[in-house]
Amino acid sequence: MTTTALRTVTTRPAVLTAPGALPTAGRTATACCTDLARPAVDEGAAQDLARAFRALADPTRVRLLSLVASHAEQEACVCDLTEPVGLSQPTVSHHLKVLVEAGLLTREQRGRWAYYALVPGAVDDLAGLLSRSFAG
Repeated sequence: MTTTALRTVTTRPAVLTAPGALPTAGRTATACCTDLARPAVDEGAAQDLARAFRALADPTRVRLLSLVASHAEQEACVCDLTEPVGLSQPTVSHHLKVLVEAGLLTREQRGRWAYYALVPGAVDDLAGLLSRSFAG
């Protein structure tokens, strides 16, 4: 012998606010779309920010950028950067290349060694763009 349990389901009346609107149970609908309070980041700025964020997403690269900025005239030879971060010269060079590609450092070959310099205003520009784009 099988016993079937019946369950009572209660529903609340749906409220429709406009033709084609989805029903909301016992609530009044509010507008989901509002005007922008300030301009959003444009495509080019978003690409620049994303490239810089990818470069700075690695703690070693943040450290290298800080080390270069801490040197006299905000410039350092790759040979001066390997020991502080505890990595081999090829690994440090790779990280520096990423920072150059992100527009945060420049690279100049002087004989056997590569010298890296902070791009004037790059960090300030990044901070300003970030602040203008996301500040309340």
